[in-house]
Parts: sequence; structure tokens; C-alpha cells
Amino acid sequence: MFSMTKNRQVWKNWSESVYCEPEHFIEPNNLSQLQSIVRQAYKTGRKIRVVGAGHSFTPLVATSDTMISLRHLVGIDQIDRTKHHVTVWGGTNLKELGEQLWEQGYAMENLGDINKQTIAGAISTGTHGTGIHFGSISTQAVGITLLQANGDMIDINETNDSSLLQAAQLSLGMLGIIVKVTLKVLPAYQLVGHSYRLSLEESLHQLTALRSSHRNMELYWFPFTNTVQIKTMNMADSTVELENKKQHNLFKKIVIENGLFWMMSEVSRIVPKSAKTISTLSAIGIPVGTETDASHAIFATPRLVKFQEMEYSVPMEHVETILRTIDRVIRKEQYAVHFPIECRFVKRDDIWLSPSYGRDSAYIAIHMYKGMEFSPYFQALEKILKQFEGRPHWGKMHTMNQVEVQSAYPRLHDFIDVRNRLDERGVFLNEYMHHLFG
Repeated sequence: MFSMTKNRQVWKNWSESVYCEPEHFIEPNNLSQLQSIVRQAYKTGRKIRVVGAGHSFTPLVATSDTMISLRHLVGIDQIDRTKHHVTVWGGTNLKELGEQLWEQGYAMENLGDINKQTIAGAISTGTHGTGIHFGSISTQAVGITLLQANGDMIDINETNDSSLLQAAQLSLGMLGIIVKVTLKVLPAYQLVGHSYRLSLEESLHQLTALRSSHRNMELYWFPFTNTVQIKTMNMADSTVELENKKQHNLFKKIVIENGLFWMMSEVSRIVPKSAKTISTLSAIGIPVGTETDASHAIFATPRLVKFQEMEYSVPMEHVETILRTIDRVIRKEQYAVHFPIECRFVKRDDIWLSPSYGRDSAYIAIHMYKGMEFSPYFQALEKILKQFEGRPHWGKMHTMNQVEVQSAYPRLHDFIDVRNRLDERGVFLNEYMHHLFG
């Protein structure tokens, strides 16, 4: 039996918006140890939350009881080259996964622009990329091996316990511990990324055509300006040699783009009235050019400047009206903000707790540099997003309450029924989960 001695330490998330002090912080070395920990917790009435990379901005994993990290349960477990399915351990982070898949001749069909999350954490929170033909990362999960509250394992896939799949694909860790994930994958491919400037008016005018004519497309609009960065990605026509370009591009992204933006952000933090000027300077400095790389490398963008973030999914048809409304509010209220507003596009799905459930969606993300006041700004824009049927990204800041969540998610009661069946004692619930879901 695994000895669960006290190991109290302070845990904080990436943005340092969430702190907690779990009585036990445990990193099991193997599946047997993990099962032993869960069985002990079940017998003694303890609570468990599982932490990935800590890239969520909300108290999803905060606990004063037992926190578990799967950082030793990593790597590819098996490959089905007939079905193009790859099974990976839940603690594998997306960066490592991309590299390991590439070595095996495979790639994920789509990714977001941050690759620090674990695969279990990414699907548990609905992490997504952009592209109207692609759902969130959760939709790529065709099988999930779940460790239940009583310590038993269950394989959920299209042929076994398939009725649970739409609950398990995005569960916020409430159904159990995701030990393994089986992903549908593509043969390895390269992408050509292109970045350029457009005016806000022109980008909104071209928006339908832009998102339809590119594999992946997103936009970044800089507050107080009429400047938008358009980023597109498309399949490369032929394979190119990457190594020399990769070193140059990495230096540019880390040293020039992140370093310069950090310095300007510090000026904005110290002198908030400079935010408007900083936003204008940032818009002028938008990187313009073309880059070709392995898909997993093109998707990822280094994020070394820390921030707080709120993100809402809205029906795709509302995005133009919403951005124009946000523009008016920011200019009227003169919020001290210089981070761009990001807009990405995600295909509808049938996952019960997915913000894209039943509708093609635009995800609008709002950022504020760490250390700057964000509450009034976030609250004002959240009010707009809620007016247009907004659903929050579960890993980002929001003020949704239980009544609002029930209204926004028509299959919530089905999910709760599954949760109560798999975890009748609430082993995997914390105070934040109770607040949102009862």
C-alpha cells in the first residue's frame, strides 16, 4: 500500500491568481501507486483534485486536502496504425506529445497556441485552437481510461461504455482521474504560418472569407487602435528543411517579441495611463512574415509575459457585433489595457460541458498584464459576452454562477447524473466545483 504521509506545500497556478495549500501533494510513480492513493482517499473520506500544468486561471484544482500530479505518468503507451489512434498517458504535456508523435510519423489535427498543458488537463477544460473545421482538443479524444473514485478502472470509448464518452471528453476532473487518452491523429504534416496587418473594419469585412479560406485563422485586435493582426496557417505544399529556420525564429519570438513586450508591459503597469500608447506601439510592431514548420511547432507561441485571462465562447454569427461593442466600451471607459483581444473559431460539437456544444463558435479572449487591475475591465466585457449567449472557457476567469451554468448547458443534468453515478461520495469535488455545479 502507498503511504500517504503529509506533504504540505503552497501550490500556485501559472498566473499566480490561485493559491492553495494541500495537506498532501503527491506525484505517484506508477499506476499502482495512483490506485492505492485513490482507494485510501475513498475509504477515509478524503477529497482529491488532480493538477496538470497549472495553466488554468480559476480554482479548478484548488484544495486543502489531496492534490495529485501525474507528471510521472507520461509518454505514448500504444499506437494503432490501422485506425490512426494513439494512446498516451494523461500526464504528458502537449509539447512533449507533439514531438513524440512527430517521431512516430503522426500529429494532432489541431492545437492551441500554448503547449504547456497536459493532455488530460487540456481535454478536461476544453482547450482549443482555431479553425472552423476543427473542434476543441476534447473532440480528438476517442477513448479515455478513467480511474474512478473507488479505485477501479474504466475504459470509455466508442465500443465500451460509449454512453459516457460525451461526459468524459470534458469533465473538469469531476468524474475521476484521466489515466490515459486515446487520440485520433493525422499523418505528420507541416504548416505555413502567415502574419500580417489589417484595419479592424477590413478584417471584420473579410472575416467570413478569411476563416473559410484558411485551415486555421485567428485575429488579434489592439485596443484603442484600428489595427488587427491576422494569423493564418495552411498545409505546406511540400516538406522543407527546418532546423536553421527554427533557431532564428525561436530567438525572434523569445528575445525580441516577448522581451520587448514585457518591457512595454512593465511601463504600462507602473504608469497605467500609458496603456493606450503602449497598445498603439504594440500594434505598430506586429510581426509580419511567413514561417514554415512542423504543425505542433507552428501552433505553439512562447508566452513568457504573464497575464490574467477571461475567454468566452459565443455563437459565431455574433462576433462582428461583439467586437464593435467592445471597441465602443473600451474607448468610452478608457480602461488601462494594452494586451490585444484575441478571436478564434471552433466547430460545434456534442460534448455536454463544451462551450461549443451545439453551435459553431467564436472564442473571444480578454487579457490583462499581471499586476494590473483587471476586474472592472473584465466585468464590463463579460457583461457584453453574456448578452450574446456567452459560455466561459472553463480554464479562464469568469463570474458564472450555478443558475447561469444550468441555463447555458442544456445537457448539464445528464452530466450531473453521470458524475453522481461514478463519484457518489464527491471525492473529486472541491469548493469551486460545488459552487458551479452543486
